[in-house]
Amino acid sequence: MIWTYVIIAVLLLAAELVYFRIADKCNIIDKPNERSSHSTIVLRGGGIIFAISILVWMGLQMVKGEWLTVQGYLPFFVGLILICGVSFWDDVKSLPDSVRLVVQFVATALMLFSLNVQGVQWFNDLNWYWQVLIGIVALIVFVGATDVYNFMDGINGITAGYSLAVLVPLALLNSSMCSTVQDAQGFVEQSLLIVLLLAILVFSFFNFRPKGKAKCFAGDVGSVGVAFILLFAIGRLVAQTGDVTWLVFLLVYGVDGCCTIIHRLMLHEHIGEAHRKHAYQLMANELGMSHVVVSLIYMGLQLAISLVMVYLVPNTPLAHWIYLVVVGIILVGAYVAFMKKNYHLHDEYLKSLEK
Repeated sequence: MIWTYVIIAVLLLAAELVYFRIADKCNIIDKPNERSSHSTIVLRGGGIIFAISILVWMGLQMVKGEWLTVQGYLPFFVGLILICGVSFWDDVKSLPDSVRLVVQFVATALMLFSLNVQGVQWFNDLNWYWQVLIGIVALIVFVGATDVYNFMDGINGITAGYSLAVLVPLALLNSSMCSTVQDAQGFVEQSLLIVLLLAILVFSFFNFRPKGKAKCFAGDVGSVGVAFILLFAIGRLVAQTGDVTWLVFLLVYGVDGCCTIIHRLMLHEHIGEAHRKHAYQLMANELGMSHVVVSLIYMGLQLAISLVMVYLVPNTPLAHWIYLVVVGIILVGAYVAFMKKNYHLHDEYLKSLEK
């Protein structure tokens, strides 16, 4: 099995290098502007490797004769192709927000269908109207989470590093669930998580670098694609356990993203327009911190929060909710304190642009 993953890693590396040649020839680049956190022209869309890794995984399952597995994941895979296809086109040529949003909802609906909640006892015990309500809420939350993940992709290494911080605890938890009799299959195929891990490591080699040194950016196709895959895995976990607190795996991004949206609404700004108001952007731009250091801070913080949830918090609904709420309050407090101390630097930057 180890040699299978080595071959897959080599194939993903080759696919990334081929994409670089295509992107360079087709001028798929990211030009810096006054809202950017980079100052050089960089290839865009290197995160397409995340979607390619799932294509490779699907091929691997078919070679192994795992047709039932492929069939169960097919709606998710179709949704991934749809959302990544539109996101990639948006990287090449900007699309209207309405088009992207419609595709996101359709793709997410397909992904939710692959969660297989029909086979979960707690869901079947609910009245039909509760099932419909849960489906609508899940659809809105997952689309919103995908967009927040995309908003947070603004400096070198942050998407790759944070995705690793989400993926590793998921893989560890899935592995531990696979070792129990009642959950012999885990909540998702472990091989899917491993192949995605390899893709993130390949991408990190070209992106997890100091400012001005990155070979490529993830692009919308990368940040949206990896968010879609991770949300699918987390969704399978939530569906199987009936415990929504496992969204703690996305808590750091969630707090920064949601608090920044609220802040921008208070400033009467259009939340769809590019900006540099996230806490990580202030760290990298106004405070002059290294992109790698900022990415490692977000990565390390989320990894610590997730591992504590997996290994130290008692596996009960009450304990999980207490942990989620307490850590969430702490992060929100830290965000507000950071902004009160440093946001004036961003105001000064905006005033300098007007001059």
